[in-house]
Amino acid sequence: MTATLDQFVDDWQRWHAERNDALRQPLGWLSLTALHWLDGTPTSFDEAPGYWHADGESVVHELDGGTTAYEPVEGAPGVQVEFERGYVEIIRRTGRFAIRIHDRTAPALASFSGIPAYEPDPAWVLTGRLEAFDDERVVTTAAVVDGLEHHHPAAGVIRFEHDGAEHELVAFGVADGPLRILFTDATSGVTTYPAARILQIGEPAEDGTVTLDFTRAANLPCAFTDAATCPIAPPQNRLPFAVEAGERNPRVRESS
Repeated sequence: MTATLDQFVDDWQRWHAERNDALRQPLGWLSLTALHWLDGTPTSFDEAPGYWHADGESVVHELDGGTTAYEPVEGAPGVQVEFERGYVEIIRRTGRFAIRIHDRTAPALASFSGIPAYEPDPAWVLTGRLEAFDDERVVTTAAVVDGLEHHHPAAGVIRFEHDGAEHELVAFGVADGPLRILFTDATSGVTTYPAARILQIGEPAEDGTVTLDFTRAANLPCAFTDAATCPIAPPQNRLPFAVEAGERNPRVRESS
């Protein structure tokens, strides 16, 4: 039992270290310093060279007497335009256009000391079973930015037991592939980020069995920066109990 527990903790620590390393990347999520929504008026911003505006299905960038038009894809990672300290990312979200700034000198990068997390406890590794939907479904969720929507292909419902009661969560993805869950619980807004955490799940077994390893419940980018446009958990994925496992709210630590 001790050897098994030690291996579990070692595996979790490697996962946690990889999460920290990803956030330390010089132009990753912690480099985001601003989010600017665009309209039809050419506008300059302190962090981005030139003038920017939306024009129909494009974003137009005016710089040094020339213009360039970009067409970012709805909901996808943005188009990158390099500048001295990083790049401008041109995005499209729910039909609206914006630019956000990735700056390798961002204060959040310099001050980052790791993601706060609960200690890994194998008691939070639960078994569930996927009940796949008969037809393709899309679940629409709101976002941390008012007025935006996210549209998630949904594979089915995962049912599992905790503390003598049955619970269910809608899983995003396809029924025969890796799944992901956006959820909140009784820790949300207390010790964990209020909008959602994400739990990645491997492919279901042939009988639909899946492993819910809540010790690897992770923060979305919006937990670290106000320049993200992350989804929030759908109403049916709000667990009534406290999942005291996985990553905690980095903003709580910063303010304490």
